[in-house]
Amino acid sequence: MTEFAFELALCAHLEQSREQPVAGTDTLVARQLGGSVADPGGRILDVVCVEPGSEFDDRTAITSAEIPDAAIESAVGLGRARYWKRAFDCHPDRARRAVDRACEIGFFECERRNGREFVRQVARYPDWYDRIVGIENKPDLGRPGDLERQLRTDVSLALVDEVVLATESYVTRAHLNRIPDEVGVWRVHRTDSGPSAAEIELEVVREPTPLPTDEPGIELLAFEPGHAAIEPVTATAKARARRRLAERAYGKGWRTYNFPDCEACTPTDADGATLPYCEWRDRLVDANSECGPSCPGYDSGPASDVELEAERDRQTAWRRNPAGKRRHQSGLDRFG
Repeated sequence: MTEFAFELALCAHLEQSREQPVAGTDTLVARQLGGSVADPGGRILDVVCVEPGSEFDDRTAITSAEIPDAAIESAVGLGRARYWKRAFDCHPDRARRAVDRACEIGFFECERRNGREFVRQVARYPDWYDRIVGIENKPDLGRPGDLERQLRTDVSLALVDEVVLATESYVTRAHLNRIPDEVGVWRVHRTDSGPSAAEIELEVVREPTPLPTDEPGIELLAFEPGHAAIEPVTATAKARARRRLAERAYGKGWRTYNFPDCEACTPTDADGATLPYCEWRDRLVDANSECGPSCPGYDSGPASDVELEAERDRQTAWRRNPAGKRRHQSGLDRFG
């Protein structure tokens, strides 16, 4: 099974499972998100699970999209509208982008006074997320790549509450000795249920140890034998990064794949998720890297018409088209 197919199948299972170790939490699942602080993009987490907090319903009522971090941190509040340039402590270009996006998605409403743009929040930003779990997918432990360094970075930084390694391989004591003790290990068992889907069962080989997310961390930037480049990260910086991670997970989800314009690829259902199954390859495929005229099995045709956002809305607590909190059509009077 390719890592891409493994990742999609695991995400589908995590989203719908009501059995341990992910039972009954309405977990928000996303994939391929940045998991670093000092070096943005230096660490990509394969799968992120965000457990809803007490104010999750307040978050779903605002917008289905990711709310810009600069808009959340700004001095824009619920009361009197403020001139946008005086509400941000960042570069004007970043502030401008944040205002435009926040107005577009309905987190800000705006009005014009004497040629100036004033903005206010439509709702208080809620405390909507709780525990965050990062999952590193490595179906074949015989090809570990940078697995040890990646997991050591996750543990020393402690950006997420728990770190888990998911694999199909039989896990030996030698495998466990090569990764930090804090990392949990799941063995993924697949039972083929036809040519297009598989049932998954998670065996907990080792429970993860909760990480100190509210304390400073150490981010590993580079590693060579006898030398490592590190960067201390404050607890405040981590808290902001956790919020960005949660927001990115909320807005993005895990259904970020495409269906190729090929007759050989048909939608298949797995745990309530529609996935791209290639009949020629007899497996799930990544349309962006595996499909096209260069593929011997390519048979040109229209891409499958699949409404992945509508499916996410049906299957999860995320809401595609919330009513929103705007008190008037602020997007129109911005240009009055």
